[in-house]
Amino acid sequence: MKTHLYYDLKPYLPWRLRMALRRILARRELQAGKDVWPINEAAGQPPDGWSGWPDGKQFAFVLTHDIEGSDGLAKCRQLMQLEMDLGFRSSFNFIPEGGYMVPRELRDELTRNGFEVGVHDLHHDGKLYRSHQDFSKSAVRINQYLKEWGASGFRGGFMFHNLDWAHELNIDYDTSTFDTDPFEPQPDSVNTIFPFWVTRPNPKPRTSEPESSQGYVELPYTLPQDSTLFLLLQESSQTIWERKVDWIAQHGGMALVGVHPDYIDFRGSTGDGGQYSYVFYEEFLNYVSQKFQGQYWHATPREVARWYRAISRPSSHNPGRAIDGHHALKGKRAAVVLYSYYPSDPRPRREAEALANAGMKVDVICLRQNAEEATRETIHGVNIRRVPLRRRRDSKLTYLLQYGAFIAFSATILAYRVLRKRYHLVHVHNMPDILVFSGLVPKLRGARVILDLHDPMPELMMTIFGLGDTSFSVPLLRVIEKQSIRFADHVLTVNLACKRIFASRSCHPEKIQVLMNTPDEEIFGFQHCRDSSERDPAKPFVIVYHGSIVERHGLDLAVQALGIVKKTVPSAELRVHGPRTPFLDSVIHSVRNNGLHDAVHYLGAKSLEEIVKAIEESDVGIIPNRRSVFTEINTPTRIFEYLSRGKPVIAPLTPGITDYFGQDELIFFQLGDVNDLARKIEYVYFHPHETTEIMKRGQKVYLSHRWSQEKCGFLDRVSEMVATGR
Repeated sequence: MKTHLYYDLKPYLPWRLRMALRRILARRELQAGKDVWPINEAAGQPPDGWSGWPDGKQFAFVLTHDIEGSDGLAKCRQLMQLEMDLGFRSSFNFIPEGGYMVPRELRDELTRNGFEVGVHDLHHDGKLYRSHQDFSKSAVRINQYLKEWGASGFRGGFMFHNLDWAHELNIDYDTSTFDTDPFEPQPDSVNTIFPFWVTRPNPKPRTSEPESSQGYVELPYTLPQDSTLFLLLQESSQTIWERKVDWIAQHGGMALVGVHPDYIDFRGSTGDGGQYSYVFYEEFLNYVSQKFQGQYWHATPREVARWYRAISRPSSHNPGRAIDGHHALKGKRAAVVLYSYYPSDPRPRREAEALANAGMKVDVICLRQNAEEATRETIHGVNIRRVPLRRRRDSKLTYLLQYGAFIAFSATILAYRVLRKRYHLVHVHNMPDILVFSGLVPKLRGARVILDLHDPMPELMMTIFGLGDTSFSVPLLRVIEKQSIRFADHVLTVNLACKRIFASRSCHPEKIQVLMNTPDEEIFGFQHCRDSSERDPAKPFVIVYHGSIVERHGLDLAVQALGIVKKTVPSAELRVHGPRTPFLDSVIHSVRNNGLHDAVHYLGAKSLEEIVKAIEESDVGIIPNRRSVFTEINTPTRIFEYLSRGKPVIAPLTPGITDYFGQDELIFFQLGDVNDLARKIEYVYFHPHETTEIMKRGQKVYLSHRWSQEKCGFLDRVSEMVATGR
């Protein structure tokens, strides 16, 4: 490690003198390290057994920021807004006991918008690692801030590090190292552009996890810091960043950059007081998003660490190299059971493919939609077995008979397969809840069982059949729900409202994990909203509805609202996408009777890719739900689908939605109120600028619940379950 003298003298030396001295040294270091900086070819070697990034992405792209002083603190919101406008999220690392106080409001605003908060040293004075005794004392304080801030990551000041000592910090990851950087005071490069695991040198015995999992993930920064490029080396463009990210993409590594808001001039000038123009950073982000569109996994450091922990079983402490690539889920077997059609059911499909991409061998048992569908098929690495049943929605007796037949089929198939091979996980999707007992034989053989509760069955059946709360079948369904949850080892559900219901009557909240229904980012790519005032007035004002066409979803209310809106917005038309149902036939009949046949267009069922195009051709999406006990708690995925494509959405004011969206983040109407729905459609048409601002705020909520984020928590939990066994 280089001498600490510079950091002892730093408070007494003017900034210009310090920088002049550093530049003299930098020129010498640049010449000496020209073969290893900014690119060290040896660092591009992937670790043994490396299977790639999530969803087959070419490389990972991670943004981090260190806030060194009050000037940087004052610029955090500007930097956050710049990144949000370009569709990015990052980690902001704050000094707990430095020259500024970190407002809780700022930390909350960052996390609410999908950003991450990390801890940056303790005092940022270069003294943290001077002695082990002093470090241990500081670690106690750092851990307090980690807990208080809800942070899981740490970075040492001036990139000082000691990977063994850092085990005293309660962290998931550390970002205090680099692949190659001769300009740092501790220039011991780790020589890799991949994450790696740092195992505790002397693991402490634990009963809840294997010894090999004790440690943390190290995320080295692999792109030169902004201070090195623009202040120390006085570069006049972001070319080195672009050159390095090209090389990282070619080698499939992790492009992680450290940017300091303290040094950014948001006025656009380069300045003469140790700042550089924000344009360099903005153009670099545009370069990555445009050149590598769809090719990189953009994630926060926490997401990368959780994913890496979930797929990797660490073996030994080996700083400077990636781990041996042994994956906790790789080679394990999972059975997925759903009374639905695969792959058209998006939630089971996303989760099954996530398990397959993590290395599991996944077998799905599901319904067969028609005779043309193959009985056995493999799609995106998922093996599908379809049973000869089709879903029908008629009477309660029909539901009962179909459910019983499918449970018998799936239980028999699983029991037969378990005789030949072991399943480590059985993932069952409701409805019905009782379907979870089809996993009885695998569970007896050691499999862990997840019950994925898409909907609370008592509330849904009350809505479908108009049942009262005390009807015979409703209490019975609650008993079945409770016993099904009790049988499962872990429970997933779709939102906070459902979690509250299940926790209040069936189990402890800790057993339930919320895994939201958010769009597939591969299909519903993020599109920034455009000012609605730019709409061509000569074209129709298009309102779009897509999804299941059943009474509770209120398509008939949308038609009635359109009849009102046509009086003030003659160009308004409603486009409907979804499978044909008996309820749709009744709606079409009312359309004809009310003379709206030229304004309502039923366009049939569409694939997800076709839905994206339909949304893009619309002006507003609607969720015209009727009032029911079920729609009160529902959080429709369609809201996120509209927002992902930069379109405003009119949604009902219900707890299932307001748990996530504030009053000024969506355009709300009173649930089941046709007149209020019509007024809000007119509001979108006549107030384009205000609508755009609401939409921008709604997009921030969407970005904080992307599937790439939700998936990490899912894989993390599955990995823990599989690792510990029964």
